[in-house]
Amino acid sequence: MAAEDIHVRLCLQEIVKLDLEGKALIQDIRDVAKTSEVLEDLNHEAREKINKLRNKINELDQLGREQDKDSDREAILKNVETHKQKLSSTITSLRQSNIMTQLEIDKNQRQELLTGESDIRKRSKGNKETLAAKAGNITESLMNLNRMMASQVNQSELTNTTLFSSSKTVSDTHDEFQGMGGHIQTFVGESVEIFCVLCPGGISVKRL
Repeated sequence: MAAEDIHVRLCLQEIVKLDLEGKALIQDIRDVAKTSEVLEDLNHEAREKINKLRNKINELDQLGREQDKDSDREAILKNVETHKQKLSSTITSLRQSNIMTQLEIDKNQRQELLTGESDIRKRSKGNKETLAAKAGNITESLMNLNRMMASQVNQSELTNTTLFSSSKTVSDTHDEFQGMGGHIQTFVGESVEIFCVLCPGGISVKRL
């Protein structure tokens, strides 16, 4: 019986094993592959499993054709056909998973790119605002310095004006003193002359 053929049993076990491993890799592609590099690695492993599975199915087909009994041969070849259909479904699933995963990866990369550009714009805006604030501070400092210098100039002008006014006052006072001295001298001379006229005996008094 074919079921008792050791080569047939071992081949069937290997086919089942490879089929499960291939499907597990396809599931990993859907769940784990978040980058193109990981997708490519998993896809490479899955293709290798599928190629081994195809070879084992062909091996089983060869074993079935070598059976002496028609019933054994038909049973094995029917099994071969079933595994070929499963293989075809697995290949289709792998292709679909690759396409869907790659689209998702591309979408995420575009989103990251847009987010990165947004962050750059925010940092640029922040830098511009910082520079504008610094420029404003510098301008304010310059204006304060200008006002301080203008105030010092005004104070200097006021001081000069005060000094000039004080000097003029001193000069005017000096002139007044000189005028008063003249008046006093004239007054004293006239008084002496009057005194000489009034005094009897004709006292001679020199005029000061």
